[in-house]
Amino acid sequence: MKLIKKIDPKRPVEPAPKSFFKKLGPGIITAALVFGPGSLTINTKLGASYGYSLIWVVVLSIILMTAFTKMSTRIGLYSSVSLMTRIKTEMGRTIAFLVGLGIFLTTASFQAGNTVGASLAFSEMFSSPLAVWILLFTLLAISLLYFKSFYKILEKLMIGLVILMLSSFFLTIIMVAPNIEQIILGLIPSVPSGSEYLIITLTASSFSIVGAFYQSYLVQEKGSGLADLQDCIRESRTGIIILGLLSSLVMICAASVLKSNNIDVRSASDLGLALEPLFGSFTSYVFMIGFFAASFSSMIGNATIGGVILADTLFGESSLQKVRVRSMIVLIILIGAIIAFIFGALPLELIIFAQGITIMIVPMTAVILLMFANRNKISNELKNGNYTNAIGVIGITVLLIMSVYSIYYLFF
Repeated sequence: MKLIKKIDPKRPVEPAPKSFFKKLGPGIITAALVFGPGSLTINTKLGASYGYSLIWVVVLSIILMTAFTKMSTRIGLYSSVSLMTRIKTEMGRTIAFLVGLGIFLTTASFQAGNTVGASLAFSEMFSSPLAVWILLFTLLAISLLYFKSFYKILEKLMIGLVILMLSSFFLTIIMVAPNIEQIILGLIPSVPSGSEYLIITLTASSFSIVGAFYQSYLVQEKGSGLADLQDCIRESRTGIIILGLLSSLVMICAASVLKSNNIDVRSASDLGLALEPLFGSFTSYVFMIGFFAASFSSMIGNATIGGVILADTLFGESSLQKVRVRSMIVLIILIGAIIAFIFGALPLELIIFAQGITIMIVPMTAVILLMFANRNKISNELKNGNYTNAIGVIGITVLLIMSVYSIYYLFF
């Protein structure tokens, strides 16, 4: 089996110049699928409860996420086969099955929240039944799979939704006029009393090992080669920086509106509703459009991750053009829709189940990424440097601490 891409040192490759948006590709997709209604809700709650004091957590998460997406990018460029295939070959089918099943269960568990989030935004804006929008967006998500070139559609859609998110949240920030001095002070690490578990949840939502793992699949699906190494690393870094910017904008907005006005909040949509009496209906609509963009991008992206990884685990297929791959993606979309129809929200038991699966699978997946990123034998450019390895070890340590704390918090 051919595992490694060949490099011809005598043939320098000059890739054709690319436009700015074409360079963003996989990095933007990763940012869009990681930043969903869960991230929005967590950032909203933290901003409402603790003001600007936890912005530093977003910065730390982005540093860790950047390192692991860089590793995954190099792994994707290095190998001619998928990362899951390499895990099967080099570590055994049992480990590969555990990782694949864990990622599938995690994405399936959170899919209902993405579906409800996308539907809730329009349900609130137009005062219409939630079920109608759940059905509409589920059918829309499934129909996108059957375009001839799903990856190109996915890439363009995610870039558009991220631009929509950035525009919406940035406009909201301008209207609420935050305290710049307090934002700067929020970059200094501090742990307010009672914030410990929310800090862990925020770190887990922004530092997504599942999202980083899938980055290797994205660069292969896009058809990137070894000559595109620097472009791929830049675009993944840009995508994760945008992820951090989105998280920060929502936290700052919540701190400015909810904390300053002592408004209680249970979800991110509450922030959109709170904006209307304070700043007018236009501001509320702008935020809710951003809320929809975050939810719908994660609804599609989350299902794509889970479906691709499950298909690769069971059938050894990962191309988005394959029927079985698309079928697994549809399966996750339908799971999310069914749970959303039955419960109208993501049940607490399912959140705990998803957290439990994440606790068990994420540290192991991070270790695998670090190991494979150091197994390159043909090019030093594709191997981890000392800095990336150091950040990787720090990241795994953070994940282990989070896992231990989460097990204690959830089950004891």
